[in-house]
Amino acid sequence: MASTSRTRTGRGRGRGGRGGGSSSLPPPPSTLPLIIEEFFIVVYEDPLVKKVRTPKKFADYLDGQEPAKVYLRAADCGPRLWTVEVLFDGQGRMYLDKGWENFAIAHGVDFGCFVHFKYEGDDVLTVKVFDGTMCRKYYYSDDEDADDESDDDVKPCIHPL
Repeated sequence: MASTSRTRTGRGRGRGGRGGGSSSLPPPPSTLPLIIEEFFIVVYEDPLVKKVRTPKKFADYLDGQEPAKVYLRAADCGPRLWTVEVLFDGQGRMYLDKGWENFAIAHGVDFGCFVHFKYEGDDVLTVKVFDGTMCRKYYYSDDEDADDESDDDVKPCIHPL
């Protein structure tokens, strides 16, 4: 009897009880493709003075593309695209530079804000701004010709009351 019980436990079924089948577990994270479509920043410094650094993983995601500019679109604020120049520092870091200040003013980005970015492709990022209480700021545009405006004209989206 003792040899029979050893034979049963020695079959090597392992966890899961039914040995021999292929694993249904996903591949380890290191073998998955790197797709970084969304990221956020928390504004700890005056957004009107400093350029904004994006996460390194997002900069790595754009590796080889390194656009000279991106286009920011405020979620739920019409079709207007805000042109923002992009700087790469040669050490894998990407910054939103000229044009960011106008976007920040128009959308009330301030110290303590949480800013969510979603990469839509074609150098377009959709942006959602959350205030210091982590509640989203909703905006709408009162100008149907917003696409034709210059980015130098800082016309804010209107926060509904």
